[in-house]
Amino acid sequence: MAQKILVVDDEEGIIRLLQDYFEMQGYEVITARGGVEAVEKTEKLPDIILLDINMPDLDGFEVCRRIREYVNCPIVFLTAKIEEQDRINGLMMGGDDYIMKPFSIDELGARVLAHLRREERNHEKAPIKVTGDIVIRYGERMVYCNGNSVNLTKTEYDILELLSMNPGQIFGKENIYERIRGYDAEGDGQIVAEHIRRIRGKISEYTEKTPIETVWGVGYRWIG
Repeated sequence: MAQKILVVDDEEGIIRLLQDYFEMQGYEVITARGGVEAVEKTEKLPDIILLDINMPDLDGFEVCRRIREYVNCPIVFLTAKIEEQDRINGLMMGGDDYIMKPFSIDELGARVLAHLRREERNHEKAPIKVTGDIVIRYGERMVYCNGNSVNLTKTEYDILELLSMNPGQIFGKENIYERIRGYDAEGDGQIVAEHIRRIRGKISEYTEKTPIETVWGVGYRWIG
């Protein structure tokens, strides 16, 4: 299976250059033309990220800060100029390398290959989901919001997982209770409403948006 490179830059010419070059080298290339899109594209589990620093919507440093809690792959910054303190700050945020623009495409290719060869992260990549400010790592049963860990109970996480893995599908309270507790479980479906209230409360500590929508008289659905 081809290794995946996420290329992030707001310059169309650089996007095309890097995509053509790395696809010719046998890589699968994922592209993003801004920081917000880059955060969303991490859901595709790239093996390495080439990240421009100066972007209008969300700069590369902020992208790195937001994704480093759940993205383990190397991050290489692409930049036209950078001060020493910025370079230090970027590395402290979790960046792995820098390459200055204009760069030699062959040198960049060699650096990418070197980083991938050094990678010893052989654990299986757990699927993740990115919804706005929220990231869910299903393999670790962890939820992050704007880089902060959201501390959910087992039942709260189970509800969030059920809804998020079935976006747009409406689940009634009783149906949710049965799915997470089992059909033989004894309990009132109204308990689900309280759990969802608590989930929303914990998420609201870090963002104003909630991904769980109430469909009045029917149930709940994930709107991410």
